[in-house]
Amino acid sequence: MKYPAVFRSIGLAALTTFALGVAVAQTPVPLPTPGAQPAASDALPVPPPPETEAAAWIVMDAASGNVLAGENIDQPLEPASITKVMTSYVIAAEMAAGKIKEDDQVMMTEHAWRTGGAGTDGSYSGFEVNKTAPLIQMEKGMVVQSGNDAAIALAQHVAGSVDAFAALMNMYAERIGMKNSHFVNPTGLPAEGHVSTARDLALLGRALIHNFPKAYSYNKIKEFTVGPITQPNRNVLLWRDKSVDGIKTGHTSGAGYCLMASAQRGDQRLITVVLGSGSEEQRADQSQALLNWGFRFYETHKLYDAGKQIAAQKVWKGAVDQVQLGVAAPLLVTVPRGRYERLKPMMDVPKTLVAPIEKGQEIGMVRVMLDDKVVAQRPLVALNAVEEGGFFKRLWDEFWMWWESV
Repeated sequence: MKYPAVFRSIGLAALTTFALGVAVAQTPVPLPTPGAQPAASDALPVPPPPETEAAAWIVMDAASGNVLAGENIDQPLEPASITKVMTSYVIAAEMAAGKIKEDDQVMMTEHAWRTGGAGTDGSYSGFEVNKTAPLIQMEKGMVVQSGNDAAIALAQHVAGSVDAFAALMNMYAERIGMKNSHFVNPTGLPAEGHVSTARDLALLGRALIHNFPKAYSYNKIKEFTVGPITQPNRNVLLWRDKSVDGIKTGHTSGAGYCLMASAQRGDQRLITVVLGSGSEEQRADQSQALLNWGFRFYETHKLYDAGKQIAAQKVWKGAVDQVQLGVAAPLLVTVPRGRYERLKPMMDVPKTLVAPIEKGQEIGMVRVMLDDKVVAQRPLVALNAVEEGGFFKRLWDEFWMWWESV
């Protein structure tokens, strides 16, 4: 098939433009340059994490959600009083929705007092039976003192009954992505079918930190007083390590000694969960060792900001010729220290895009590789809408799309 020379020249130019569009889209903007880093060639392999005798444990980076290490992280186990972190999350979420308020007067019912008060073997806050206290005070009694009585009273206030509150807990757990958890009560007292996992609990801690930082901040309070009774926070890491600011201990005969801990050093925050440890001292020592290991050998970087252009792609038949591509949420990655320079971003995007394109529409994927392994990925989204071009623009692009295909 032969065409006049002028059309062949124009066609060649159009093909060149198309090819360049694809090439640009396949190469994201360069990764940001971090501060002083050891040379990649000097980076030693990450040594194994400290030996831990717990039934299950995990180390998670709070910013990226990357699991740095763990054992039996998806095994359902009794979470004991770490359950109260889920209770805190539900209270914070319901408060954010305007359904409850900090100054609500919460009744310490006889049921809450008999089931979780001083007459039981579990931890309690000591609020007087059949009297009220502000919700914020009751919540701190639950968080700092691990008060079962306070947890039950709060559940009744929020949802009307413990069973209804447990249903809320499970709905929020599903929303967070806790795939192997099921809650029966707000306390963590032993109950058939009341289970969670190290991974799920780390995700819960991450969600509380990110979504409800004020509620999370109660976990660093070292002691709390109700009436004549002052009780210390059972998380001894709050006294041992100034970078630790949470989050919750737990213990029952079936669950053993448990601890979800979180610490921030510089811009990096880690979360550890230890389930089924042998003693209070062991759970603290194991958690501290895992935190130290994680901070020593890993670092977290933000590669791309949400809503910022990281590439552009050719668009056919549009009012404009390109769509800007980016990520809807910040893209962070956690890597062994000294390996940042080895990261390689790459993108999978369609070779041909045709208008219309909506703002926020997913268009391909950006992946970050480290030594041929994917360490982070996010969908690419359109940062701007591209409306259809006029009749002649669509006709013209249709011609060049056909030309490219022959």
